[in-house]
Amino acid sequence: MCLILTALDAHPDYALIVAANRDEFYDRPTAVAAFWSDAPWVLGGRDLEAGGTWLGIDRNGRFAAVTNYRQGQREPAAHRSRGRLVSDYLTTGISARAHIDRVEREAELYNGFNLIAGSYRELFYYSNRASSAGAPREGRACALVPGVYGLSNHLLDTAWPKVTSSKSGLTALLASGARELVPNLFALLSDRRQAADTSLPQTGVSPEWERLLSAAFIASRDYGTRSSTVVLVGRDGRVVFVERTFGPNGMAGEEVRQEFVLDRGDV
Repeated sequence: MCLILTALDAHPDYALIVAANRDEFYDRPTAVAAFWSDAPWVLGGRDLEAGGTWLGIDRNGRFAAVTNYRQGQREPAAHRSRGRLVSDYLTTGISARAHIDRVEREAELYNGFNLIAGSYRELFYYSNRASSAGAPREGRACALVPGVYGLSNHLLDTAWPKVTSSKSGLTALLASGARELVPNLFALLSDRRQAADTSLPQTGVSPEWERLLSAAFIASRDYGTRSSTVVLVGRDGRVVFVERTFGPNGMAGEEVRQEFVLDRGDV
């Protein structure tokens, strides 16, 4: 996944809002979002090659998502798939703080990643490549304060064009008091505009790839946005999860919509 927009405790009706695009090669086998047969309390897509997932939520409102960290050269195969950073959290019932502590201890087992994990009440961010601006020191996780965040394939809130523009769009949407959030969030995720060459980051890939990857929604023959996902966790405990899938050149696929009430008595 290459773009995650998050609004924590920033809307009168929703404790958590997530809008995210997963970018991947189209030939990587993937299952569309569903409640998992081997962990029926977990909702999310599934990477059928390595078995983990890039984003998911459970019936208690625990949420996690991961992006890779782009650094130009291809890294050697790691001991563990980054998708386990999400699936291990959601399937084991471990607390977010304990999971992040364990991930920090085992960070070298994974290729470069960014992880957001927690719940509609609190979220943590951690990268095994460097600290975010809000972290107390390099390599340490930080708890996110209420607000709007953007994450792509660098550190949290790095001012890449698509992160900056998407965050601004989400902030404006929240400020407008819009009630129809789902279509508006998908509109943000569907932006195919590429950044001007003068604004492109330099991450070690070719200028052509930098240009292609600069759009919020990526479409090409071999690689692009495979799915767009919107998650709304209401203050009343109601969850709306909508995923749209895409094929080569951004061809629209199916849409999955799940709605449920959190299995907690204190929401």
